[in-house]
Amino acid sequence: MTDMKNELDSDLDQNYSLNSNADPKNMQELTIYVQNLLQNVQDKFQTMSDQIITRIDDMGNRIDDLEKSIADLMNQAGVEGPEK
Repeated sequence: MTDMKNELDSDLDQNYSLNSNADPKNMQELTIYVQNLLQNVQDKFQTMSDQIITRIDDMGNRIDDLEKSIADLMNQAGVEGPEK
């Protein structure tokens, strides 16, 4: 989580700084600048969203594996599992 924040902070400093040398000079440049800024933010958001979904899926698989392992151990020990 800290790595994501540091990466995002770094990107903000590099790409979205108001003091950068790429400050827009007229309305057309401003429009392009804002469009690029919004696209970059959307791309970062999509990447982070995909990473979160992947981690949730992985965690779900790990929980399923853990439940199966617990059930196997209970069967080996002769203990009946909870009724569902």
